[in-house]
Amino acid sequence: MTSIYGASGGSITINVRRSESRDAHQILKLFTPSTNNMFGRINVLYLLERANLAVTVENEKNEVIAHAAFLDYPNVETVEQNNWEPWLHVYGNSSKCTPMNTLFMHLFVAKPDFAAGCAREIIRTVFNAVQELHFIILSVEKKVSLDPAISLLFAPLPQFKKTDGVQYSVAMCYRKDYVPVLHIRKARIEDHDDITPIFNEMTDTLRTTYGEYFLAELIEAQDEMNHAAVCEVNNTAVGFISVCSEVNVELLNNCFDLRPFHGLRKSPLEKVKAPPPRTAEAPVKETTSPSHSEGNADGKNKETGQDETARVPDSNVGNQVTEEAENSQVVAHSSTDVENVFCIQLFCMDEKYETRSQDFLPYIFNLYPDRDFCVITVPHVVPEFPLLKDFVRVVPYSETTVPHELYVTHRKGLLKSFVVRPATCDDTKRIELLVRSLEQQHSILADVTTYNQSRRDDDGTLIQLIVADVLSEIVGVAIIRNEEDIEYIRSHYNIENFIYFNHHQREEHGHLYHFALNPIFYHYTRHFLKEILRITLKSCLYYPIYPRSSHNKSPHAHSLTSALHFLVPVRRRRQIIYPLEQLGINAPSKRITKDKPKYALNHINRKLTLEPKVTINSRIVVVGASEVGISFLETLVFCPHLRFNNITLISKCAVPVSHSYATCRRFQTRSHSYEHDDYALMSLQSWVNVVVGKMIGIDRAGKHVIVTGGTKVPYEHLILCTGQQFQVPYPTGADIKLTNKDVIVNPDKQFTDKVPSNLFILNNHSDCENALHWLKNRSENAKGNIVVYGNTIEAYITVNTILSFGIDGSLVHLVKPPTNSNTSCFDNPVIETAVEEALEKAKVSVYSNCLLAKWNDGKIHGRITVSSFTTDSEPLILPCVAFFSFDKKKVDYDAFKAINNACLVFDGKLVIDSTFHTNDITIRAAGPLTKYSRRYYADQWSHENFNSKEIGFQLAALMLHLFDPTLEQMTQPPAELDVLVPTYTGCKVKECILPGEYHYLHISKPGLMTCLDREKGKAEYGREIVTGSPSTGNYFQIHLNQYSIVESITCLSLKPLPVSNYICLYGQHERLLNNLCSRFDEGLISDLYSYLKEPWSLCIYHDRFMDFKQEVRHLVESEKFNVTQPIEELIRQIADGELLVPENTKAFLEKQFEQDGYQKLIERSLLNYLRYNSYHLPMFAWPGIV
Repeated sequence: MTSIYGASGGSITINVRRSESRDAHQILKLFTPSTNNMFGRINVLYLLERANLAVTVENEKNEVIAHAAFLDYPNVETVEQNNWEPWLHVYGNSSKCTPMNTLFMHLFVAKPDFAAGCAREIIRTVFNAVQELHFIILSVEKKVSLDPAISLLFAPLPQFKKTDGVQYSVAMCYRKDYVPVLHIRKARIEDHDDITPIFNEMTDTLRTTYGEYFLAELIEAQDEMNHAAVCEVNNTAVGFISVCSEVNVELLNNCFDLRPFHGLRKSPLEKVKAPPPRTAEAPVKETTSPSHSEGNADGKNKETGQDETARVPDSNVGNQVTEEAENSQVVAHSSTDVENVFCIQLFCMDEKYETRSQDFLPYIFNLYPDRDFCVITVPHVVPEFPLLKDFVRVVPYSETTVPHELYVTHRKGLLKSFVVRPATCDDTKRIELLVRSLEQQHSILADVTTYNQSRRDDDGTLIQLIVADVLSEIVGVAIIRNEEDIEYIRSHYNIENFIYFNHHQREEHGHLYHFALNPIFYHYTRHFLKEILRITLKSCLYYPIYPRSSHNKSPHAHSLTSALHFLVPVRRRRQIIYPLEQLGINAPSKRITKDKPKYALNHINRKLTLEPKVTINSRIVVVGASEVGISFLETLVFCPHLRFNNITLISKCAVPVSHSYATCRRFQTRSHSYEHDDYALMSLQSWVNVVVGKMIGIDRAGKHVIVTGGTKVPYEHLILCTGQQFQVPYPTGADIKLTNKDVIVNPDKQFTDKVPSNLFILNNHSDCENALHWLKNRSENAKGNIVVYGNTIEAYITVNTILSFGIDGSLVHLVKPPTNSNTSCFDNPVIETAVEEALEKAKVSVYSNCLLAKWNDGKIHGRITVSSFTTDSEPLILPCVAFFSFDKKKVDYDAFKAINNACLVFDGKLVIDSTFHTNDITIRAAGPLTKYSRRYYADQWSHENFNSKEIGFQLAALMLHLFDPTLEQMTQPPAELDVLVPTYTGCKVKECILPGEYHYLHISKPGLMTCLDREKGKAEYGREIVTGSPSTGNYFQIHLNQYSIVESITCLSLKPLPVSNYICLYGQHERLLNNLCSRFDEGLISDLYSYLKEPWSLCIYHDRFMDFKQEVRHLVESEKFNVTQPIEELIRQIADGELLVPENTKAFLEKQFEQDGYQKLIERSLLNYLRYNSYHLPMFAWPGIV
């Protein structure tokens, strides 16, 4: 916030921010006749889509009072955007302008009284935001005079040569007039008084550790190895840096993957060469065991880099360093004992001048002419500061426990002669040298050959090859094709979160296939991408990440790209399951409905090229790949303006993938929080370190988690979401002659002996794979009984899976232990009866109220041969070849020991408060593992009662307040307010295949399990709509509450169910379902399955239908219409008795609704919804197409 003065006196407080599309309406109000004269006719929304940087000034009332848009090419129609340099260089003093250091102003508008102050503030902000920017250019037709507000800021350039067509005047604004280069000099003792307050403001640690005058002692101790420098303004030191040439290179190499930088060493005997390019042949993080590095053994790991780069100062020192750099080779190649690095020991900068921190770099490199690398270590919790914009973050090895991040930069990284251009045939040899060490080199070189021969693929797709050139050396290469599947991308991914699709031509969408860049120029990645868009005339680029396990290859091999962290991940869209045969010619295009290999999509457009991400280095460790944990990770990863460098997932079986999901489905219910392909569409392993193992300890003092094998995983924030698992049942050991009422059961006892080899406890993909393998082998020679123990729904699913292998049902025994509940796992007598009949038909034996007493008469010896149970009467003894246990789920014993030994409060479950905190402020927990503290008096409520995906999202949303600068810092609620537990609204879903090959689905509201018969007796229960029956394989039940809202859905079908469609019905009013109740009562609905496949229902299944409902609600609640009162307020007054209506209330409201114009507005909104989503909903007609 800053203040400016108006031309007529007075001042206002303003805020300068990046423009958003919602500003367009207010920007248009600022247009004047002189605006059109200077900039021509402008479509503001279109310009906002194309601008590399658009800036808006708003006052304290959030009113837009000024706006400016900047692009990387001039607003001259006759000048090509990818070749404007020849045109500009006919004007004087423009020879230094390059695509890296120049932007063009395409629009400036402001309120006349404050135009001058706003213009100056915008220019200053832009120069500070884009550190490599030196020149802003404004071009207008010669007959047009500049607006007085900006004529003072831009200096006109003389034109040396006439050009064809319309003549333009060019004016330039210089960085040096707004952000002058700071003077750097050697530090002196007298600087102590200027620098100490800056240090003390940042931290008090140094003073308390080394004394009051540590800084003076450091300055006085300068020698050939240790130097100190300051930057000064008006003879006052405003920044300080201390450097040293003594670096423990061996330690750094042990902790960080410095191979791309040759271990920070060089050999003076060898001819220096360039290092291999940083394509990050693995931005995708590999799944590793805790005893190995996170992919580093194979040279594969997560790559990171900085968003912006600083310029080399136009000073003598800067020129000397640059000249020296240009006369030498790029970087050392060998790895010997000769160190090639110095380090920054201390650094501080006055906040007012911190954007000029890079001015130090040429000076300190000049102090060590024989060293090429500079490194600095930064604590994880310290946010990145402007000095690091020219540095590259080095990837740490997974076993590293060093509490710092390492950043490195190279002397040649200061070069500004980074030219991006189309490749020529002469570049081929140098491209070969650049990519020779890459896994995808053959694919890259094949595309280079195709480009040189015809510029197109065999199918006619255009190929564009772009290179980055530094001093005639190729340091980067990118291969682009036209994106031919843009309809599929638009319909399957939320790219419209980032672009207005209709403002981009089809040929402006590009597909990034390969991207490689020398690591010392990695900080130029964003500029490289910006230039690729400009040169190729693209407005958007897309980069897919295919799952590693996919057998379906993309049409062209993709190299994993180091640019990944400068792209934004794009969320997938939920798809409608269409009845294609029924729709016929009204079905969506095959471009949309075709089945393609699934991939995660990443994207960049012109608006994002100058929008840096906020880097978060804090170590966030998530224990457990449960749905809560995956949802938490997804929420963090898909924040487009944040980059998390240190997220780690500890899981016994890594991140789920599509094939593991299909395997688990054979034995477990599906909640549909994540569908079969969702893991491939997210590619979490591209952003998350994965440690395969099990948590066995938490060291709260040392802030690390201990994993099986002894590996320590350090954290700043620990998230526990291990959930609950089926445990090995503990036999009671009772004499089987006893009945259940005489047996004492201790539910807390744990089985600690060796687990029998034929005992199956199915909790994860590995367990399910083993069970499937056993069943496949057993189906060929099916002999001996198989016991399934449990009364959970998983027990029934497993029985069906066993039968599906052709095993005789007479060999399968379902043994159900006693339960404290009066309801079954289905809580629906119709479903329960159908399943029991299916079991009886399959000849499966079912036993109820049986307690496991012994295995093998108490002596196991490695395998279970006999299982003995006590019952309410006679004992049950079953010889068996396998025992599947699905008794109650509990907290894993190892997790319990780790939690308990760490002194975290455990009361049957891990105790948390309403904000997910345990009794340790750095440790949070969520999911079925947890329960609320007793002070909430809500023991019956826990996260187990709610939708796991929603809980994970809410946990992440709370944590984002710690990291996201656009959100307010979260403060702990006052004790008097922290008395309620949060509620969640997402539905609970269970879907599986039951005996009889029934496809079972139950969608219900979140909350406590209650007896259905008891609920039906309540007056507020509502009504049920039921069609079909289990015997015909088409049973469908919809429960509507007293407000006619869909509260639960139960299906039992012999055919697969469109589950994602039916989930969309939850929470909808029956009127939205085409007047469901009245149609059913009139006998028009005989089969809900057919009814809900009719074309009218498809708009409800659309992923943007809820947004449309919110828009309609906003219209109804809005007070902007010319009405005395919003319709909602009238309804409230009638309900409260404040307004008496003489006639029928409904008729009165309908009349008022139509008179006030709401109906037309809602109809218009509906038509816009259908028209905008017509590619998904072509079966709907609207005015103009019929």
